[in-house]
Amino acid sequence: MQSKLLHNTGGQRTFAVILATGDEVMACLKDFVTREKITAAQISAIGALSDVVLEYFDWEKKDYMKIPLREQVEVASLLGDVAEADGKPAIHLHIVVGRRDGGAMAGHLGEAHVRPTLEVILTESPAHLRKRHDPESGLALIRIDA
Repeated sequence: MQSKLLHNTGGQRTFAVILATGDEVMACLKDFVTREKITAAQISAIGALSDVVLEYFDWEKKDYMKIPLREQVEVASLLGDVAEADGKPAIHLHIVVGRRDGGAMAGHLGEAHVRPTLEVILTESPAHLRKRHDPESGLALIRIDA
């Protein structure tokens, strides 16, 4: 993983974070936001992956169902955020991947390995977002008033 600060003004920083073949996406991004002390940000990315585990939140079970794809896919869209949860940065990403036949699949990003690159733009917000436990869903959700 390589990173470069692109912009820094008024408490808002923008980084390019470039992942390479074999990098695990969530682990690299968690390491990066922890190292840079980022607790509120927007994330977008494009690239390609050698494998990915999508996750779908099953409302009735209040748990994530894992959907593994063990094939090369294109990252058509990866969007998400960083918010503070229990005093630490929490990353929440949604991803759309394109398969060889042109079909697309989407969900929460569980885990994924890069091949050959993932080009991430992370824009930190000067205002901090915080997640709080939501008793109805069982999830930690961003609350503006928190």
